[in-house]
Amino acid sequence: MKREMLKGNEAIGAAAIRSGCKLFFGYPITPSTEIIEYLAKHLPKAGGTVLQGEDEIASINMCYGAAATGARVMTASSSPGFSLKQEGISYLAAAELPVVVVNINRNGPGLGGLGPNQGDYFQCTKGGGHGDYRVIVLAPSRAQEMYDYTMSAFNLADRYRTPVVILADGMLGQTMEPVELRGQVTTLPEKNWAADGCLDREKRKIAMYNLTNEEGEATALRLQNKFSFIQDAEQRWENYCTEDAEYLLVGYGTCGRVAKSVVEEARRQGVKLGLIRPITLWPFPVKAFASLKQIKGILTVELNAGQMIEDVKLAVNCSVPVHLHNRLGGMLLSEQSILRKLAEVFHLEVTV
Repeated sequence: MKREMLKGNEAIGAAAIRSGCKLFFGYPITPSTEIIEYLAKHLPKAGGTVLQGEDEIASINMCYGAAATGARVMTASSSPGFSLKQEGISYLAAAELPVVVVNINRNGPGLGGLGPNQGDYFQCTKGGGHGDYRVIVLAPSRAQEMYDYTMSAFNLADRYRTPVVILADGMLGQTMEPVELRGQVTTLPEKNWAADGCLDREKRKIAMYNLTNEEGEATALRLQNKFSFIQDAEQRWENYCTEDAEYLLVGYGTCGRVAKSVVEEARRQGVKLGLIRPITLWPFPVKAFASLKQIKGILTVELNAGQMIEDVKLAVNCSVPVHLHNRLGGMLLSEQSILRKLAEVFHLEVTV
């Protein structure tokens, strides 16, 4: 198996090429810029095209047109640029067009800074644009997962005809790690809906506008049924030391990575601590909490003001105490600070 030292952003680019992505439209913005740089260098060698649009709005709408032809398409940005793409993402969801959208989260609000942050959780998981829609959101925690989840994102986008978001942060995007370049897509699924020319067949139409309210409701209900199916079928998470856990950490991305070390240290000190690391932020992995009847308390670890904690509370139906430990503005959580917070809110005897 071929292995390369790659930044997380570069791993996304490498996976896109091996997934059969042929078109990338984007606009550079730190800390996501290595994605467009990597693809500009390597995608043309694989028969693909990279085009820098005049801005993020143009880029997401180029994705709309390209995806309508059935091609595998990707764009990437960072928080302020991702905000500009929201109208286009809503249009993609309405037209049921598969596009992979990468958001290498920086801190905010506004321009913010380049430090690691998870402030875009609400925007990504609650449908950041207008209208009732959802998109699948994948949250990697290391460079290998940046690669693997990109491969998965293209497959999910095609399977459900939906945009799929990869949500990471500046630390994951910039950290260099060994990555196995596994998997190579040689055959794409048939797309009998694509507007790719109508020689010797009936015309196909891709539309999102409804001429009557009755048509609008029928379309909306059909989409809601699709979202409900995805919500049940595609919940993904990692359990770590949860079998006998009495207390639980919940964290994704960079926080999930730090939380693993906290679990190991707490266990060394005799505390039965476990971790649920959500891999899909939408659909949120509610099923992960269903069998954990012995849990006495939960601590979410987040690099925001407290966003994922709302979904955790809903997942456990407020049956156990759920507390938040967080940092803002690009600051990272430390193992020691998480241990101190656990000791504080659950009255545990741990040495920091």
